[in-house]
Amino acid sequence: MQAETTVTPELVTRSLDASWNYARWSQLPDDGNRYEVIDGVLYMTTAPSFFHQWIVSRITRMLQAQIEDTGAGIVAFAPIGLLMPGCDPVQPDIVVVRSEDRGMIHDRRINGVPALIVEVLSPSNAEKDTEIKRAVYARASLPEYWIVRPAERDVIVLHRPDPASGMYLQALNVGPAEELRSPTLPFRAAIAGFFAGSPDETL
Repeated sequence: MQAETTVTPELVTRSLDASWNYARWSQLPDDGNRYEVIDGVLYMTTAPSFFHQWIVSRITRMLQAQIEDTGAGIVAFAPIGLLMPGCDPVQPDIVVVRSEDRGMIHDRRINGVPALIVEVLSPSNAEKDTEIKRAVYARASLPEYWIVRPAERDVIVLHRPDPASGMYLQALNVGPAEELRSPTLPFRAAIAGFFAGSPDETL
């Protein structure tokens, strides 16, 4: 795979061609890296930091308590393959599937548009999550998308996707001292709880 690389603690590479699909992706090695195909372009991300995974774990636990334990949905976290329009596949940090849509989970993947995707930014993947994935998720009509920003200790909550423009019509920045209230799911939590307690906060 020919790729452009950037020297960062967490490395992201992307293919120079846009001919990738699920069949080619399925032949890639299970080497501990995260491989995603977005609009035919292959992206590879190396292992994230401990702090990144700490945040994913904290948010997952909160979602499980309010969504999964109440029967409202199913919470999954990376590595998990998600196949939906423009994503062939992607591997979000966290995915929520409503209970009534659990039929989309089969053949080892999530096949369809879930209720929520959560991506935690790393220094090297900001463009991929804030621009590339944001657009493809909107085009796929993903109802709700959270961009968690560890450096700022905040979350951007996006909803009301417009597939034609590849944009979200509603965007809310929830700050470090505020409470996140999901616009589409029965979930609410203090933002500070997403980041608190990690023994290492290095991104």
